[in-house]
Amino acid sequence: MSSGVKKIIFFLVLIGILYIGYQYMIKPANRHLAEARQRTEEKIDKLEQFERASSAAQDLGQQLQTLEESIAFFESKLPSSVEIDKVLQDVTVIAQRQGLSSRTFQTLDRSNNSGYIEQPLKMELEGDFHSFYSFLLQLEQLPRIMKISQLDLQKSRHEEGQISADFIVSIFFQHGRI
Repeated sequence: MSSGVKKIIFFLVLIGILYIGYQYMIKPANRHLAEARQRTEEKIDKLEQFERASSAAQDLGQQLQTLEESIAFFESKLPSSVEIDKVLQDVTVIAQRQGLSSRTFQTLDRSNNSGYIEQPLKMELEGDFHSFYSFLLQLEQLPRIMKISQLDLQKSRHEEGQISADFIVSIFFQHGRI
């Protein structure tokens, strides 16, 4: 065999070894590396989803805490039934301080709602309009949750500036604290 044929055979064997090495070593290693990258990317995506969910859960926890604080604040504004007499006394004292005379003061039927009770009171007051307005402003300043409904104001025919007010004031208190 001549040296040229030996070189060609050596070159073909070398190419064969490269081809076999590529097919059985490099190609599987590249495939394994691509699969490992894909698994890593999937894990990174899951980790990002978990971080977003964790962040959302922390936000929900903060919102829940804010809501609990709000509920506690409003519950502090709801008196127990023992304190209802004090609230009624406060309303009466405010009306008297403003020089309003009470024609009617009647307790209406309670309505039970989920978590609280509404106690409506029908009131009829007479007096000066400005005094009634001051009465409403002071009533608003009381540290309790109240609502005025069915307000009917009538102007006096006999005296200028005098009115008759017929309304319902509702006082709210906690259901469990009766």
